[in-house]
Amino acid sequence: MSFRSALAGSALAAVLATSAQAQTQAPHSHAPGSAHTPGSAHTPGHAQTADEAQVRTVVAAYKDAITRMDVSQTPALFWEDSAIFENGGVEGTFAYYLEHHLGPEFTDLAGFEFRNHQMTVEIDGDTAFVSETYTYHITFRDTAREPIERRGVATSVLRKRGDEWRFAIYHSSARPLRRAT
Repeated sequence: MSFRSALAGSALAAVLATSAQAQTQAPHSHAPGSAHTPGSAHTPGHAQTADEAQVRTVVAAYKDAITRMDVSQTPALFWEDSAIFENGGVEGTFAYYLEHHLGPEFTDLAGFEFRNHQMTVEIDGDTAFVSETYTYHITFRDTAREPIERRGVATSVLRKRGDEWRFAIYHSSARPLRRAT
């Protein structure tokens, strides 16, 4: 097992533990003028730091690029030595993933929409652990193809180098939505 794989597993465990801990803590109040916005949950009992705001901005920029189906600026969100994992597969660096997977997929799509997006961020020094839950809806240029709806999760590790936060590890997976019968 490589160091990155072990780190990704550790990151996932840390995010899940933090998420479970946050759910058992008492409600909290925010500083004047600040509040949760949809998808912006953070650990109760603390104000959002500048680092957390920067991490959230990076994660939101990636999600927004996917929604716009314009990933031309996304390499700036990932460190060159990043590692991407998707649905049980090792995709390599983000540059490789963009060229061989993500970029080519967009040529077939008419739309990509995230719904019910929630994000949890935990920062430890120069490392941020992020977990996301969401559903997504994909439509195709070929209208004969059925749209796809999935429930997805993403866990990521962002590293701060100098004054800049970027993705070091990104893992996402999805499964079909379960419909009520």
